[in-house]
Amino acid sequence: MNDTNQDTTGAVDDYMIAVGQRARAASRSVGRAETRTKDAALLAIAEALAAAESRLLVENRQDMEAGQAAGLEPALLDRLEMTAKSIKAMAQGLREIAAQTDPIGEITDLKYRPSGIQVGRMRVPLGVIGIIYESRPNVTADAAALCLKAGNAAILRGGSEALYSNRAIASCIQQGLASAGLPTDAVQVIDTADRAAVGALIRMAEYVDVIVPRGGKSLIERISREALVPVIKHLDGNCHVYIDDRADLEKAIGIAYNAKVQRYGTCNTLETLLVAEGIADQVLPALGRMYQEVGVELRGCPRTRDLLSNVKAATEEDWYAEYLAPILAVRVVKDIDEAMEHIARYGSAHTDAIVTEDYSRARRFLREVDSSSVMVNASTRFADGGEYGLGAEVGISTDKLHARGPVGVEGLTTQKFVVLGDGHIRR
Repeated sequence: MNDTNQDTTGAVDDYMIAVGQRARAASRSVGRAETRTKDAALLAIAEALAAAESRLLVENRQDMEAGQAAGLEPALLDRLEMTAKSIKAMAQGLREIAAQTDPIGEITDLKYRPSGIQVGRMRVPLGVIGIIYESRPNVTADAAALCLKAGNAAILRGGSEALYSNRAIASCIQQGLASAGLPTDAVQVIDTADRAAVGALIRMAEYVDVIVPRGGKSLIERISREALVPVIKHLDGNCHVYIDDRADLEKAIGIAYNAKVQRYGTCNTLETLLVAEGIADQVLPALGRMYQEVGVELRGCPRTRDLLSNVKAATEEDWYAEYLAPILAVRVVKDIDEAMEHIARYGSAHTDAIVTEDYSRARRFLREVDSSSVMVNASTRFADGGEYGLGAEVGISTDKLHARGPVGVEGLTTQKFVVLGDGHIRR
């Protein structure tokens, strides 16, 4: 490394340490803030976003034009773009989070012990949360709101492709925090595109309690490998829909079509369709026509290719793939057992669904498929914090600790034991 690179890295490290110190100090203020203060800040941020719609669209247009010039893939551009509708949705998401019950301070499981003491658990903030994400500017507002409601300080590092958008959103957040009397350091958006900032953030265990990465598989693998701070993550979303031979055909076709085409570039989009052999010749021809009419490329097993024309042969890699594109892998399976075996082998533990009218099979699928979201007769596209009533999500975790599935306000808290006594001493 030359001296110039060393100087640059050193400057970034110094900057990040200062950010971490300010976040740690702010976390104490936010952690003890009353619910009405946090909610006032959230509502003020929502109003600031709504009022700044024109400016946000102008700043986002700069990012979009730069992304197009740089040759960003369509899926990334789709995530990057803000519209008047999406800005309204951001503001509404903050209002919904403000309306949620504040989990901080809640005491549960309070029980008397034989000694006479009472032992329970109190929900408390995690402290400082670092969030690293790509493309989607709405994450800046959603993540800030969720962290704030849960009593945490946040350090947000968006992708360089959304730099102008994130700066504009950050200014609205700062305005809302200040109006509610909360420290503006409670939410800090990293104002550098230097990648060294990510390396510094994931190693600042003294100042950061949890890292939440949102982005491509390579980014999340790197963070998981290098972080000295605990990570809440999912690597990819290889989601499945299994159409059982006891499915309602109309439901099956509607669900499988929606799960793939409603939006291509999301982690809860269908990537592999599994169809029971007993119903394949009734379902696949209709679905195949519908997919091909909207330009979805199909890659199938030999039985699928027998039933449909213009289908490429699926490779082993296709069963593992998260396409984030109009491409779908299709496999005809013998029954529910073979479907669940396929999901266990190739799935990413994100979201998997069964379409069936058989109650016992539905219950088996719910119980035996080990994913963060498991569904019956519903599109995988519902695997979302907003759809689950969380208001928004900071990400979707496929880990089993500490949170799993869409991570909302409660997922950004932890618990501590509390003990109530009246002069009790241990004998």
